[in-house]
Amino acid sequence: QVQLVESGGRLVQAEDSLRLSCAASGRDFSRYYMGWFRQAPGKEREFVAAISRSGGSTYYSDSVKGRFTISRDNAKNTVHLQMNSLKAEDTAVYYCAAAIQISVVVVTTAAEYDYWGQGTQVTVSS
Repeated sequence: QVQLVESGGRLVQAEDSLRLSCAASGRDFSRYYMGWFRQAPGKEREFVAAISRSGGSTYYSDSVKGRFTISRDNAKNTVHLQMNSLKAEDTAVYYCAAAIQISVVVVTTAAEYDYWGQGTQVTVSS
């Protein structure tokens, strides 16, 4: 098992940057695909970004591609989401997720992830 704790969310202005972190406890962090999802009020949880076990492959939703960057440090059991040029529509609770076995064709699917953090609120004021 792995426990996930997100941090870094806060109120920012449009066009600001913000870095979210997800700390994982438990064994074998490098065995997990890691993802970031977000959920805005009244909306379904949506995929934001994912990263492969080694960090060699990354995946992004079209809405954040070019603005957000996912990275991981397997030595420190952490995954980060660097968010630049933030927009009001990026306002949401951001969740970190881990998947043991996952095909690259479904990395965008929340149901494929096994473990979730409690979320961190990001609010972008325009």
